[in-house]
Amino acid sequence: MDANIKYRVGKSKFVQGLIVFLAFLITVPLLFIIIYIFKEGISRINWTFLTHIPKPVGETGGGIVNALVGSILIVLAASVIAIPIGVMCGIYLSENATGRLSYWSRLSVDVLQGVPSIVIGIVVYFWLVKPLGTFSGLSGSAALAIMMLPIMIRSTEETLKLIPFSLKEAGLALGLPYHRVILKVIVPCGVSGILSGVMLSIARIAGETAPLLFTAFGNPYLNTNLTKPMQSLPLLIFNYATSPYDDWHDLAWGAALILLFTVLLLNIITKLTTRRWNVQL
Repeated sequence: MDANIKYRVGKSKFVQGLIVFLAFLITVPLLFIIIYIFKEGISRINWTFLTHIPKPVGETGGGIVNALVGSILIVLAASVIAIPIGVMCGIYLSENATGRLSYWSRLSVDVLQGVPSIVIGIVVYFWLVKPLGTFSGLSGSAALAIMMLPIMIRSTEETLKLIPFSLKEAGLALGLPYHRVILKVIVPCGVSGILSGVMLSIARIAGETAPLLFTAFGNPYLNTNLTKPMQSLPLLIFNYATSPYDDWHDLAWGAALILLFTVLLLNIITKLTTRRWNVQL
């Protein structure tokens, strides 16, 4: 009996150690990527790099301010489009667990989450770019907004499902209208989880390149007009990394480092926000 117990304890410790080792092993590629991009890109980052537009071919120096401003504006516009729609749809699905519309909505969200980003870019190209007759930052924002929706909808729905039903009953018992109960009681209780979904969806689209190739297209100059072609960090990295010029390669490495740490920061903020999400059941 003692030998059997020792065997089972030893087997348990071995499996536990194996799991810990494999969990550490999956972080190794990430560490190598971060270290390599940091080594290649840190020397390229300076004040000029962050405040100037790229120089013409053959001239040294220049920066990526056009891509920084473009990325911020495109992602901000995408958030303005997607957040209200995603949150409202998540609220509806959390309040209507059954029904034909709920079923097809959930199915659409699941299918949309699996659609390749380049396909979304092509669709938005035919929806907006061709009818408008021009590439634009707004078209890129529309494509990214579509990609944001599944994450936000699912996050909002699952968050609000954890809110105790007694809170809604208490609000209705006090005579509050249904919409005020949802907006003033239920949603504030799940705001941390909703914000986590928003931040996660922003981190998801921050590094997307394929949809912007068909929509925003890129711009070598600083542009703040969303109705015109606009540069972004992923586009700049793609175009400069595949160019034959060493100076452009340097700009691509610096931009890659900034984009990498931006995405990491957004994911860290998401994790910290999730820790504050504590719904008492």
